Amino acid sequence: MTRPPEGDDSDGTAERKMRFLFQLRSAGVTDARVLSAMERIDRGRFVRGIFADRAYADVPLPIACGQTISQPSIVGLMTQALRIGPRDTVLEIGTGSGYQAAVLACLARRVYTVERHRQLAREAQALFADLGLSTIVSLVGDGSRGLPDQAPFDRIIVTAAAEDPPGTLLSQLKIGGIMIVPVGQSDAVQSLIRVTRHESGFEYEELRPVRFVPLIEGTAND
Repeated sequence: MTRPPEGDDSDGTAERKMRFLFQLRSAGVTDARVLSAMERIDRGRFVRGIFADRAYADVPLPIACGQTISQPSIVGLMTQALRIGPRDTVLEIGTGSGYQAAVLACLARRVYTVERHRQLAREAQALFADLGLSTIVSLVGDGSRGLPDQAPFDRIIVTAAAEDPPGTLLSQLKIGGIMIVPVGQSDAVQSLIRVTRHESGFEYEELRPVRFVPLIEGTAND
């Protein structure tokens, strides 16, 4: 079999990565560690079926169980807003496809991710194993309750919209910790909020408008 010459990009991989990173930078993702993580984690592995050819477009896409995989720029901006350190422990609420957790795993010491749909959790866990992401702990459960047995967390990210920043999750954040959560009473009017916990209370910062599926209590019957 004839091998392509060194530096050949006949499958377009290098060009695709370059366009993908350009999209992220254009949207405001500038943190070098976040960009490196998103270059390493191939979004194409997390998009299946008829939408596979749109895996590298900056758009949200449907996945199983009526959920979505967020557009890459939103994943990048949320991750950047968390300001993750290499020794941080992160809690993610809403595993979905697993893409966000995989990106987080490139930046943090450990990632706990909770999903209410067993099918999604099972598929994501298989992908994590295949990609060698051994620092992710994937669980099925009610994300609105967090993981009190593992708390407190350095960082918490919620990938579904709540009416208000959930008090249960806020209580599981370390002093000095940061939570990123979409907040809004409808899917048409939501804001991405960064909450920082201080000794004296919580500081809230509105980052940008977003659209996420709602945060639902309990586990799904699937």
